[in-house]
Amino acid sequence: MPTSPIQPTDTGITLHVKVIPNASRDQIVGPIGDAIKIKVTAPPEAGKANAAVRNLLARALDPPPRNITVQSGSSQPQKRIAVDNITPQQAAALLNLQ
Repeated sequence: MPTSPIQPTDTGITLHVKVIPNASRDQIVGPIGDAIKIKVTAPPEAGKANAAVRNLLARALDPPPRNITVQSGSSQPQKRIAVDNITPQQAAALLNLQ
């Protein structure tokens, strides 16, 4: 049984995501296995794709981008992203994962 891509933490949540850089548009696609598939137009160089993912999640979840950090996988497609001051239920509803 796959685990949820949204895990609670003491300060908010951790998202497990798979990032597709160089896409035709920025989009949160939805669940893919135990991760959330996110497409961004930015290239995977010099942190541009990571910044695009942070900005896309900030627009979708409504925290300031400073509350969103890449915890692991900064140079890999599979990433763990921390988002402070949000519950798993709020994130699931805002990302249409319910």
